[in-house]
Amino acid sequence: MRNSYLICVIILGLLLSCVPIKQYRDLKDKNEQCEDERSYLKNREKELSEKNKELEQQLSVLQNKYNSLRMDTSSMGYTIRTYASQIERLTNLNAELNQLLKKKTFEISAENKKLLTHLQLLQDSLLKKEDELKRLEREINKKKFNVDSLFTELNKKTELLNQKSNRLIELERKLKEKDSVVIALKDKISKALKGYEGQGLSVNIKNGKVYVSLEERLLFASGRWDVDPKGQKALKSLAEVLEKNTDINIIVEGHTDDVPYKGSGNIEDNWDLSTKRATAVTKILLKSGNIDPSRIMAAGRGEYMPIEKSKTSEARAKNRRTEIILTPKLEEVLKILETN
Repeated sequence: MRNSYLICVIILGLLLSCVPIKQYRDLKDKNEQCEDERSYLKNREKELSEKNKELEQQLSVLQNKYNSLRMDTSSMGYTIRTYASQIERLTNLNAELNQLLKKKTFEISAENKKLLTHLQLLQDSLLKKEDELKRLEREINKKKFNVDSLFTELNKKTELLNQKSNRLIELERKLKEKDSVVIALKDKISKALKGYEGQGLSVNIKNGKVYVSLEERLLFASGRWDVDPKGQKALKSLAEVLEKNTDINIIVEGHTDDVPYKGSGNIEDNWDLSTKRATAVTKILLKSGNIDPSRIMAAGRGEYMPIEKSKTSEARAKNRRTEIILTPKLEEVLKILETN
């Protein structure tokens, strides 16, 4: 469930970074839907776990009943064989009595009647017992059918649980692969830009993404959007890494401080300035490496996403930055989520 929450946050981050600020309300609603889905999945996992335990208990009870029925069936089989033996014995006895009656009809008439009456009673008793045995056999067959039906239903539910478990395992594996890709990418970028760290450049991992943050002093003169030679060199080194990692999406975000823009020309405000700076960096990356333009997006954030909210000159200097956000493609992870 925690991984599902992470995916929702990642998707929300991607969407928030890709759309204008006027759609923030819609994206916020989608984020809340993701939270609801995370809560639902968590509750669902708990329900399935409890259901699985309950089914295991039911299976144990049914197994005990099944063993008991087998013992009862064995006992009844012995009873049937005993009765069959008695019937055969009585039939033989009846034949002997008939022969005796033919010989001594006149001598033992009264005794013969008593024996015939007794024989009839025994036959009636046997018929009743046979009927009872047939009834018990029908009940046994009915119970056996119910047990088989329960086993079939249990197997179906077990198979469904196994399928869901396998999908969760696959999702976890894909997320671990994605995390490994992010860590490896961060290491490659840090190595390529090693000479610039501490000079206005930092490389960090946040929310499953690699953030390459370049302060204004490394790229631009104050109020300008043309990248100076030192900044171009750093961007070319970064482009070489991005060119070799084709499964990474790129977002270039321009940020300014909250001091109103006072320049002239085509720039109206900080938002315009941040957008032009993001576009300028994007063009240098595309020009410096063989990067598919469909992988990259430029966005201006203006002063609306500061990393320092104080009004000091140091804080404002940190806010004047360009962030290059690198995210592994999540198509396979999204397919697994859609399947679940």
